Amino acid sequence: MIDATDHALIERYRQGDAAAFRELVVRYQRPVYNAAFGILRNADDARDVAQTVFLRVAERSDDYDPSHKFFSWIYRIAVNESLNLLRRSGREDSLDEDAELPETGAGPERRLEDDQRAQHLYRALKKMSVADRTVITLRHFSELSYREIAEAIGVDEKTVKSRLFEARQRLRALLPEL
Repeated sequence: MIDATDHALIERYRQGDAAAFRELVVRYQRPVYNAAFGILRNADDARDVAQTVFLRVAERSDDYDPSHKFFSWIYRIAVNESLNLLRRSGREDSLDEDAELPETGAGPERRLEDDQRAQHLYRALKKMSVADRTVITLRHFSELSYREIAEAIGVDEKTVKSRLFEARQRLRALLPEL
């Protein structure tokens, strides 16, 4: 069970085991980056946020409460850092037209179709509010459960379900061709 292992790793890190922290970084660097990218839609910013998240984890490891999932704790830090960066840069409500698209790993025969679909989805996502992008990203791109999203953004599970339902409705309205 990963959660038990996470608890053990953070406890080992608290006792001075740097290898335990490296293992947490390896385990969570991609999910943290993906969560940040889903909100920020910029690879450089997402990398910066991921780095900041792990610095925060290292500095505040004593703040981690083992009665909660480590996964939810680190995601909450990633979401908060991403939202803070958006606020600081003045991009909280809209995304830059020149923002980056994620790269696809599809073969050449499907790449054009996948790229077009990604373009439509990306255009729709960048028209959405940060709150909508956040719940959609955490659920559909980071594949968090409702409970994990609730813990990550600091609301109850029913609120997550409601926000996600409404965000999906708005996304659907922006994507009539799909």
